[in-house]
Amino acid sequence: MPTDLMIHAEDVVKSFGTHTALDGVTLRVPRGTVLGLLGHNGAGKTTLINVLTTVLPPDGGTASVAGFDVVAEGAQVRSSIGLTGQYTLVDEDLTGRQNLVMIARLLGLSSRDARRHAAELLESFGLVDAADRKAGKFSGGMKRRLDLAVSLVGRPHVVFLDEPTTGLDPTSRIALWETVERLTREEGTTVLLTTQYMEEADRLADAITVLSHGRVVASGTAGELKAGLGRRTVTITPSDPALASEVLSRNGFEVGRELDAVHVPVSATREVAVVVRLLTDADVDLAALTVTEPSLDDVYLALAAQPRGVLQ
Repeated sequence: MPTDLMIHAEDVVKSFGTHTALDGVTLRVPRGTVLGLLGHNGAGKTTLINVLTTVLPPDGGTASVAGFDVVAEGAQVRSSIGLTGQYTLVDEDLTGRQNLVMIARLLGLSSRDARRHAAELLESFGLVDAADRKAGKFSGGMKRRLDLAVSLVGRPHVVFLDEPTTGLDPTSRIALWETVERLTREEGTTVLLTTQYMEEADRLADAITVLSHGRVVASGTAGELKAGLGRRTVTITPSDPALASEVLSRNGFEVGRELDAVHVPVSATREVAVVVRLLTDADVDLAALTVTEPSLDDVYLALAAQPRGVLQ
């Protein structure tokens, strides 16, 4: 490979008539890492995946996947990638094993090698017991796992997962997370993951890029994005919640109430000491005090609240 950047997009533009779906998007994804791509519906996530997987040509900029240009070397790109979309595309009239063997044969494997590779994938994805059952009889989580297994038949260097856990129950979602973690850890596969679940991005992604209206509005690790928000929350259980709220509000703090708990956003660690001092001076005893960091949900909501998603 000419580079360790397995996905490299530079100022990619894509329009549909007068609508600009991608407006100068730049991505750099190193080998063996997971990039979490976040954004509201219509932000451009699926359009970007379609460009990177050669489904759509870009109108401007350049992009390469696994070292191959998505326009000039589309065949090489397609032979290097796997794709799992928002909806499973397995043949429900075939068994799980038949789905995998069929794709392997289409990719040029001999009948013997196709059967052996299918057996390996069925084992890896925990589908051995259901291997000879029609895929239409699979649960939603099993179909998702089979769909991901199908995308890996060609042993791709890069896998695109477009909201792969949409509609899955928590157990199936965690199982799919573990599969993605195993792919990057054991196989060195590079993954681009789009998701609406912040906890999913927080767990899986080595880096996160947030799209809004076709533009990159934030990028970095989950920790960097949370730190950039600059707000923590102090949650206290005071002896007198009403008095505590009144004291803190009078001194310029934004206060939230939930039963006996009082929530106070702070922008610096020293403000925690100020909260404690103010309540101590007012003879308010504290039964409990916790400080929580902002979550990716907080980051995402802060981005969404700004004009065109620009984080201040």
